[in-house]
Amino acid sequence: METLQDKGVVVTGAGGGIGAALARRFAAAGARVVVNDLDAGKAEAVAGEIGAVAVPGDASTIVPAATEALGGTVDVYCANAGLGSGGSEAAPEDVWARAWDVNVMAHVRAAHELLPGWLERGSGRFVSTVSAAGLLTMIGAAPYSVTKHGAYAFAEWLSLTYRHRGISVHAICPQGVRTDMLAATGSAGDLVLTPTAIEPADVADALFAGMAEDRFLILPHPEVAEYYRIRAAEPDKWLTGMNHIQQKWEATER
Repeated sequence: METLQDKGVVVTGAGGGIGAALARRFAAAGARVVVNDLDAGKAEAVAGEIGAVAVPGDASTIVPAATEALGGTVDVYCANAGLGSGGSEAAPEDVWARAWDVNVMAHVRAAHELLPGWLERGSGRFVSTVSAAGLLTMIGAAPYSVTKHGAYAFAEWLSLTYRHRGISVHAICPQGVRTDMLAATGSAGDLVLTPTAIEPADVADALFAGMAEDRFLILPHPEVAEYYRIRAAEPDKWLTGMNHIQQKWEATER
């Protein structure tokens, strides 16, 4: 991996959790970092801590302002902002729409803004914080699971389409990470995610290891690779196992 010294890096949803950990790690590597978050106070706090620039606002719209803040060049874009929307098929349509907009379309819009310049100069790095739910699924969270599958599919498409033109793409797919989003998952998260939860800094470490090897799929929880293999090779076995977890969760909710 090329040096990150003086590279322009944007991290969305970086007011806390995984995003803040990514911003800290890039800054420590010598990058010039833009910290984005809907919460301006949180963005400014992280930016002040690491000597970065805060660009608050909706992650779908910040590429122009972030590019200006970095002096005209974004080298690495971390599409990290996300919504952990729970519910079933019966979740209100506005919940589905918002999950789709933040978890997928914000990535699409950023790529649309960035790719012309990246392709012209033959380099650029797009980092998508997906979730193991994008490879597998998550009980009790249909909007989250479905849209994270979409985020993974888009990252995969970017990689296969542009890797020969100098564009590197990484999909980060952790299971439980000790963040506010995990805390908000309630009993489902307690059952499935909390027992093996890791720290946000561990996710940043996994990304940097993956970037050094130019790997697309970043698995902070290595066991996810085996779950993913079973899902692909033996889908009924995998679905039966997941249904057992669903039943166990339903029993705790009675």
